[in-house]
Amino acid sequence: MSAGTGWLGLALLAVALALMMSTGWPTYAVLLGVSTLGAVAGLALGAFDMALLQNLPWRIVGLLEHDLLQALALYALVGALLNRLALAQHLYEGLRRLLARIAPRAAAEIAGMVLGLLLAPMNGSVGASLLTLARTAGEGWAREGLPAPRRTALVAVTGTLGVIVPPSLVLLLLADAMLRAHTEGVNMARSLGLPGAAAERIVNTQDILQAALLPATALFAGWLAIAAWSARRARPVLPATPAAREPLTRPQRWTLAIVPPVIGTLLVLIALGRVRPVEGAATACMLLLGWGLASGQLLRAGLLRQVLDDAMALTGALYALLVAATTFSLLLRGFGTDALVMRLMLALQGHPMIGLGAVLAILLACAFVLDAFELIFLVVPIVMPPVLAQLPDAAWIATLALLVLQAGFLLPPFGYALVLARGQTVPRPPLRAVALALAPYLVLLALVMAATMAWPGSTRWLRDAPEAAAAQAPMDADTVDRLMREMAPPPDLADGAPAAESP
Repeated sequence: MSAGTGWLGLALLAVALALMMSTGWPTYAVLLGVSTLGAVAGLALGAFDMALLQNLPWRIVGLLEHDLLQALALYALVGALLNRLALAQHLYEGLRRLLARIAPRAAAEIAGMVLGLLLAPMNGSVGASLLTLARTAGEGWAREGLPAPRRTALVAVTGTLGVIVPPSLVLLLLADAMLRAHTEGVNMARSLGLPGAAAERIVNTQDILQAALLPATALFAGWLAIAAWSARRARPVLPATPAAREPLTRPQRWTLAIVPPVIGTLLVLIALGRVRPVEGAATACMLLLGWGLASGQLLRAGLLRQVLDDAMALTGALYALLVAATTFSLLLRGFGTDALVMRLMLALQGHPMIGLGAVLAILLACAFVLDAFELIFLVVPIVMPPVLAQLPDAAWIATLALLVLQAGFLLPPFGYALVLARGQTVPRPPLRAVALALAPYLVLLALVMAATMAWPGSTRWLRDAPEAAAAQAPMDADTVDRLMREMAPPPDLADGAPAAESP
């Protein structure tokens, strides 16, 4: 397999990205179409034979049997329920009225951000979180008289909390992708005798959930402080509304008494490893369904049908994207693109932090044109293994990747969260004004990112606890070999790709 075919794989990736940006076609359709053309070209050039494509069904079945990916449907249902039920509205109004007695000038902003903290990790996607916040907190902020640029900035930054706050769907999918990339990286390090082979074990979902906890806490606390400071500088008439001093209604009291403790308990148990993410999603689904039926909302005007339609649409889109990205990544492996990227990255051997910076820059650039799911399924499997062959702390690197994704969603002018939040704000504010309102939040995000990169220990404090260390089984060669056999094409087609070796 020549280096030229590896560059052909990168050319196919560039074509796919160009089509996604310029056509508006569904991403899965673009990837499958480009994969078909690439497969025909690869067979004609003799880059690989038909046996590579015959391996595709087994890869897809292996992915769909993963219990973490089976949780996709549950998280999609949770997001649909949160978006359709009045739960978020009751939470926002109750929090706002409660906080008005403590911090009247910043009650609306803090209430909206706390709502985002509670709901974003349980929502299906960044888009679902943004729509829920725009419908609840965004409308509340408009009634409070907040200027449109500030409302847009607040909706955008709060909607991205689900990227970094455990156990968000983005974080769980990235954890699965990092497990596979770490497996390839360790295999690569062993083959080439790199220090990365000294990694004690393959990273798991729990490691990444725990690694992201402290940076997420610091980021949210800082954003709360910025929102409160901005509110204090605003006009004094903003918080002085009679509604802010009204007593809580019965639905608001019950919602505040039950929902935050339940969500908080689930998040803590998942972060500590006492409850698996799949179990947490299933519990949240049952509780939301029970609440919707008990309140009678799901029985009105076909609301249950709308919830199921939303959940099925998101689930179908995610699985279609997963199948398409798996097909495309197998094709790139057949062309030897993974081996080409490995050689390019290993050229920086001795300077692994430069390689990590390059990978994070690639992720940031891709975040302008790809959403989180596309980036995780398509880009991470290509660029991460060589980095993890030299830097074995995959949970720390995953946390940095999450922060970079969050920044990509917010950076003007093409950040996904920014564009979506502007589209939900009436009247649509000027981009310059929104960028100025976003600036302090982006500065803090950059500081948290820099601190996390400079201080890897900030992601290890919970993982290094005695209880966590005792529960973690060491990695063995058999585990690595088994995972590699699941991910790799047939051995006779893996010429020149150390990451695909099998015994």
